[in-house]
Amino acid sequence: MRIIRWLLGLIVLLSAFVFSWFNPFCSLLEWQSLFLKRGFFVLFLCGLLCLWRIIRGPTPADRAVAIDILGILILGFCAILGIPTGRDWYIDIGIAWALQSFISTLALAKYIEGRDFDE
Repeated sequence: MRIIRWLLGLIVLLSAFVFSWFNPFCSLLEWQSLFLKRGFFVLFLCGLLCLWRIIRGPTPADRAVAIDILGILILGFCAILGIPTGRDWYIDIGIAWALQSFISTLALAKYIEGRDFDE
């Protein structure tokens, strides 16, 4: 049953990716240059690879690093959306996400090490 759920989720993700690649959302990708479209694609691919490492990571430390990298990729998505639109709040969201990601990575590292949060 677990394998069926994973395969179904993979099919949904791949179909959404193929649909957005061949029929891009006009409001999202129409105004972007080719460089930003490729950057968006590369970040999406790196995000999938990070999710793979989170799922298959042999140690909890590998999973923690993958979660931290995923937070950095989300910051990249915010930058790609903020540059061409000229809206400052994408960058604000990215800064808030980076701070939250950093604090959660520290908390996860302390938890994996076996310490309390106030040590």
